This record gives sequence, C-alpha cells and structure tokens, in this order.
Amino acid sequence: MKHNIIAILLSTLTLSTCAKSNDAKQNASHSQTKEITAIAQLDPELQKKVQSLLDKTQKELIFVKGGSFMMGDFGLQHSKDGLPYDGDGDAVPLHKVTLSDYKLSASKATYADFDIYTAVNNKQLVGHTDERSIEERVPTAAAGINWQQGRDYCQWLGKQLNLKMDLPTEAQWEYAARNRGQMIMYPTNNGKLENGKNIWSFEQRQKAKNKYKTIVVVPELKQFHPTPMGFYDMVTDNYEWMLDWYDPDYYRKSPEHNPQGPSIGTKKVVRSTAPDDGQNIKMSGGLTISRHAIDPVADPELVKGFANSKYSIDYNIENSVRCAANL
Repeated sequence: MKHNIIAILLSTLTLSTCAKSNDAKQNASHSQTKEITAIAQLDPELQKKVQSLLDKTQKELIFVKGGSFMMGDFGLQHSKDGLPYDGDGDAVPLHKVTLSDYKLSASKATYADFDIYTAVNNKQLVGHTDERSIEERVPTAAAGINWQQGRDYCQWLGKQLNLKMDLPTEAQWEYAARNRGQMIMYPTNNGKLENGKNIWSFEQRQKAKNKYKTIVVVPELKQFHPTPMGFYDMVTDNYEWMLDWYDPDYYRKSPEHNPQGPSIGTKKVVRSTAPDDGQNIKMSGGLTISRHAIDPVADPELVKGFANSKYSIDYNIENSVRCAANL
C-alpha cells in the first residue's frame, strides 16, 4: 500500500513538473510570437533592416566548444622570467574553469545595429546625437552604451532568434580570447601586437580622423585580421561589458563550472580596451587576462566633475557590447 501511495505521489509530482515546464515553454513561445507579430506590423523598410540585423547576428555567432582551462594570469608558468604578465594583481590566482558550449559574436555591436533595435522598440537613440557629437557617431563604429542597454540589446536579439542570448561572462570572453584557453597574451591574429598590422598605428588613426573629420578616435571595427577563432577587435576599440559584477578577489572563490561572477557589486567587469591613438604599442590593458571595472551607468566622480560643463558628456562612449548565446 505504501509503495502504491509513493508511486502515485511521484507520478503526480512528475506530471506537475511537466506541466510547469510546458507552461514555461508556452509562455516563452507566446512572448516570441508577440515579438514577431510586433515586427510584422512595422513598415516594410524597417522590417528589412530588422531581418538584415538578425541575419548578420546569426551569421556572426561563432560556436565555442566548451572545456576546461586555467583562467587568469599565467605569467608565472609561461613567461621567460617567471613573473606575472598583469600589473593590476586582480587576475590571480590561476584557477581551473570549466565552461559549457556557447556562441559568441564575432564583433561588437555598432551604432547602426543599435539604431535598428531602438527604432523597433521605440527607445531613445544610444550615444550622443547633438550637433557637436554627431560626426563622432559613425554608424559602423562600436556603439557606446551603458551596461543595461547592452544587456537589453542582447536579450532582445535572443528573443528574435529563439536563443538564450545575454552578455558574456568574463570566463567566456577570456576562454574565447585565448583560443579556447591557450596561453595567449593578446587576442589578435597571432597573439602578438604588431603596430600597423594587427593594431592601429598612429598614422592609421590620423587618416581615420581625417576621413571622419573628427578630433577624437573613432572605434572603427574590422580593420584588422580576426583571431584564429574569428573574433574581431578584442584587443582595442572599446571596452566590452561582461555579465559579471567586479570583485578583485573573485578568482579566489570562483566556482569551477560556468562562473557568473559575484551576486552583488557596484561595478561591472569590462574586457578589451578603450580606443588608443596608435602610439601605445605595448597595450598592457589589452591582455587576454586583463580585468577592468566600470560603473554600469556612469562613474559618479565623472558626473560630479562635469556637472557644470557647458557640454553634454557621453560617459559610456568607450563601452560597448559583444553578445553571447548560451547553448
């Protein structure tokens, strides 16, 4: 009798779990259907742009086979003198991380990409569009955005493509930048920095400024060969927002499997670097292991410092996004 009751309870529990799972799938499907219906109601020209963005996004998602690697500063094991590579001291200790399969975009999102997204969703254009800044807002350049804008964009793309898209974790970013965890210092075509060949030279930057008639460096994308896995501009041309909150000691307590970063924090991790002017050949901040922390909205000290400025300041002009799809 007891066995029969237990069997009935287990059967009921299984049916309940299946029902909840089916409800969740139906809700997700309903949400996606609403999104598709909304896009279908757009004018034909915008529909074409949306489809073009989705096709581009799908095409540029590079499959990354999961696996284990030693994440962090591998200088002690790899450098000739046995010294750390990173001078900030927050990329230690070297620790084992195991990641599931995922996909990562070959490139950072551009202003042109975001303009389609904001038009569809009736949102304000990202970046500055005033007369003084409009020339710097090159459509094919990496879009300057805050953390939430980046995450919303990735998740919106995921809904359209029926993928679990989000910001990458810093473990995912580093694993991809290091060609699936190899001891590679720089995320370039050959793991080295070669001025004018795989990073900008001063002369090249000056030509770009003249081309766009700006006095600032424009984060123009895909001007150099990608990494062996096919990723562009991981070494420069705007920081990239990570999903993780920043903690300088996180590596000491990070779980091995698919680490997501601390549960709380005040700053978010960014990888890559801000656009340089082509004179700094040894870009220590562009190491595959380098971690940086930025306020997800705007640095309060910067906001305070420019409170009385007669100019409008874009505090996220050097912060961009490269989306990930979790499989």
